[in-house]
Amino acid sequence: MAWEGLIDSSRRGVWTLTPVGSKTKLNEEQAAEVVRKWVRIHAKRREAANVDPSNESSAAQPKPPGDEQESPELAEENELLAVLQSLTAEGFERLCMRLLHEYGLEKVVVTGRSHDGGIDGIGLLRLNTFVTMRVLFQCKKYRKGVSRAHVGDFRNAVMGRAEKGILLTTGWFTSDAEKEAKREGVIPIELVDGDRLVELFEAKQLGLRRKEIFEIDHSFFDQFR
Repeated sequence: MAWEGLIDSSRRGVWTLTPVGSKTKLNEEQAAEVVRKWVRIHAKRREAANVDPSNESSAAQPKPPGDEQESPELAEENELLAVLQSLTAEGFERLCMRLLHEYGLEKVVVTGRSHDGGIDGIGLLRLNTFVTMRVLFQCKKYRKGVSRAHVGDFRNAVMGRAEKGILLTTGWFTSDAEKEAKREGVIPIELVDGDRLVELFEAKQLGLRRKEIFEIDHSFFDQFR
């Protein structure tokens, strides 16, 4: 919403409505579309960063909105995502195992087995004292979109073996993939894209050290000019 200009995030940890935001009313679907829009924008930005700069056609590509002045917070998020994407596939799987354990998954292990339908690990989610849910997860260290077919194939691997599936990626999910994950009548698949991964790591401060950044408020100094 900050990238959309509806929320002012200039003060770290403080979020306020902008004049435009105070006049804007979004339903759940419209808000979700805003999120998908900016996921696509940042995904394209990450793709552009990996294109050969000597390629004239790529150099002529327009920059996404807001790319001219990247906020410190956004720069840190992009840096974290770049670190995640730099890991080996096996390293990313072990890191996801650690992340899921931080969020309450018990007895989490990386299977490390080939020909296992894309299942990278398993864990148990304790619902209460007596009930646990078996969870399977898959990790995709991507710099591109995860398709509907990927979600469908993962669900097929989960069926009959667990009650829940979690698909984590450093890329993003296509709109068809998101619809497939929420399709009624089948096992739901939880989708965690690159932006969501960053949020989860930040919330637990996993692999991160907190620091405070100050930004000059030029409007304050203008009164003394």
